[in-house]
Amino acid sequence: MEYQLTLNWPDFLERHWQKRPVVLKRGFSNFIDPLSPDELAGLAMESEIDSRLVSHQDGKWQVSHGPFESYDHLGESNWSLLVQAVNHWHEPTAALMRPFRALPDWRIDDLMISFSVPGGGVGPHLDQYDVFIIQGTGRRRWRVGEKLQMRQHCPHPDLLQVDPFEAIIDEELEPGDILYIPPGFPHEGYALENAMNYSVGFRAPNSRELISGFADYVLQRELGNTYYSDPDIPSRKHAADIL
Repeated sequence: MEYQLTLNWPDFLERHWQKRPVVLKRGFSNFIDPLSPDELAGLAMESEIDSRLVSHQDGKWQVSHGPFESYDHLGESNWSLLVQAVNHWHEPTAALMRPFRALPDWRIDDLMISFSVPGGGVGPHLDQYDVFIIQGTGRRRWRVGEKLQMRQHCPHPDLLQVDPFEAIIDEELEPGDILYIPPGFPHEGYALENAMNYSVGFRAPNSRELISGFADYVLQRELGNTYYSDPDIPSRKHAADIL
């Protein structure tokens, strides 16, 4: 299946990329889910695949990690199943990544897919990467706040959230709508009905990761064998001077 993204890339890159969140209504017209909730649940039963269940009942958050053997214990509200890197395991979903190839390949991370029942979500949080969240089947309400210093806390050891925030975006997404969120903007989404969401993530390595990655590149290819030399070194009064 070919997905056609309705987006003016030059305008988007100038006004929004790494700057401001935006809702792209009908970014994908006539959107068709590349997999079903049952297929997603099946992937989460595989030991090689990273998955988790997040639920909240009576004000308490719970997180459990796959592989899962059964979903019979789950109710009809307030939980989400999230599966990482689905594009690596399910070829039809990889087609959702292609429309975003206007951005550098090295920035693309993976496709995370979630299935949520009414009320399902992971709570208010922020990420340090760019993400395009595509609405599949169902509807989901999204709130996004301004990029400010925010207190983070852990209602569960495997769940990092932020305090409540004032929204600059508060919208219901329908199939084919896309929400773009740059790094550092707090956001939260809750399903209004059974809903599928597709998150195309873009990695943003920090300085340490960039240096470490370059060092790995040099070592793996046995580069950097030229020794330091300074045949034209000037004299100095103090040995610690930098000339």
